[in-house]
Amino acid sequence: MLRNLSFPRRRESFLKTYELTGDSRESGNDKGVKRLCVFVFLCFIFFTSCGSSENPDENGNADVTVYVTTNNRSHDFVKRTLSFGDKVTGNVFILQSADRFQTMDGFGAAVTGSSAYNLLQMSKENRTKFLKETFSPAEGMGYSYIRVAIGCSDFSLSEYTCWDDPAGSFGLTDEETQYVIPVLKEILQINPDVKILGSPWTCPIWMKNTDNDGNPWNGGHLKREFYDEYAAYFVDWIKAFESAGIKIYSITPQNEPLNDGNSASLHMDWNEERDFVNQYLAPAMKAAGLKQKIYIWDHNYENPYPLEIYKAGLTDNEMVAGAAYHDYAGNINSLTDIHNQYPNKELIFTETSIGTWNDGRNLAARLLADMEYVALGTVNRWCKAVIVWNLMLDSDMGPNRQGGCQTCYGAVDISKTNWTSIRKNSHYYIIGHLSSVVKPGAVRIGVTTDSALGGFTCSAFENTDGTYAFVLVNNSADNRAITVQAGSNGFSYNMPAYSVASFSWKK
Repeated sequence: MLRNLSFPRRRESFLKTYELTGDSRESGNDKGVKRLCVFVFLCFIFFTSCGSSENPDENGNADVTVYVTTNNRSHDFVKRTLSFGDKVTGNVFILQSADRFQTMDGFGAAVTGSSAYNLLQMSKENRTKFLKETFSPAEGMGYSYIRVAIGCSDFSLSEYTCWDDPAGSFGLTDEETQYVIPVLKEILQINPDVKILGSPWTCPIWMKNTDNDGNPWNGGHLKREFYDEYAAYFVDWIKAFESAGIKIYSITPQNEPLNDGNSASLHMDWNEERDFVNQYLAPAMKAAGLKQKIYIWDHNYENPYPLEIYKAGLTDNEMVAGAAYHDYAGNINSLTDIHNQYPNKELIFTETSIGTWNDGRNLAARLLADMEYVALGTVNRWCKAVIVWNLMLDSDMGPNRQGGCQTCYGAVDISKTNWTSIRKNSHYYIIGHLSSVVKPGAVRIGVTTDSALGGFTCSAFENTDGTYAFVLVNNSADNRAITVQAGSNGFSYNMPAYSVASFSWKK
């Protein structure tokens, strides 16, 4: 996380190093040497400056690509090009590729049954255009991770699982075969490398102990005698999707295991999830030759649930990759805490929503806050992936289920009057500003600055294709001049007020 620093902003002052995570691996002497070396380098290029421009250079080369969005939409994910230059202006950021943190898996949104339904109401031409703008690495934002429900969610067309009749057997339903899978196939044609995460909202209701006076879809505990059948259910679901051409990358055992009140839900205490994963799910997947990653928890920041499981022990540390988080309660610094205690366990962020409660369709209110807290906030605290909730809802916040969220907006909302007009909300942009320049396999790297950082939040990455990525938020009312340096190359840019900018360039 960026720390605001207060010190003289004169160019002759020593460069100050800020830490993105609070995790320092360098001694005081090492940091002092690094600051001195960077300072000497900047002094040299400053006194030999020739400037950079927001255009290709005189030979027509575009050294740096930048995407810019302002909270008033004066820049609406506008693409610009910059040329390298060595003029030091304003606030200086220096990428430190030797300081390496987590490897990124991707960024994206959930393709719920509701999202898939809405997408399929569009004309084929308009849907393809939108999906290319969203998922294409070459022609669009390059979204690279999708979350889907195993069975229904609160954004489905009905309550169901894939094994509703105890006398029957597992089988995909119309929601998967007519909506979700066709949309996923279209997306994979555009970006074959998209990763897919599956999460169940509930087991089949006949497998759980429920309150007979209530809705059997809500709450209840998985009966011990059905642990093995439920593990087989996961295996069947993964294989059924793969038979349909949809490769599953990862799963969670239960969405929000302590939330009994959702339209479809299942209560799993930490010891229940530990036993289910240890004794049934991981062994069943391994026996079937499946190697999908398992992420435990899949719920809010405030609970020590994953730590309890880790402390109790996992019989298969290879398959249980780590923990997944939502942000509806608790403190985001829990991510850093759990990383510090279990640095070999991965962290991913799998759900957050905007809605009526947080003025979710007001980009001026949400863009910078969501970029700082959701996107860069999770990445700078060790998350390998960031996934927001519904990719697309309709203009009436649906379709949705009674008992679930009926006040949520999508990353985009489409008009029910014509299935053409799309409102792009903050969550669409915050994922796009990461996925457009930070590619799967990228490593997050360090950044140093000589500037007081009030209003700035950032993160830097080194991609596997030999490019750097730098994502910066200017949460201030002023345009602010910046200079970015990486190795022997650098560029300057005048960043608009209240904006997000994503930069990419070859080393």
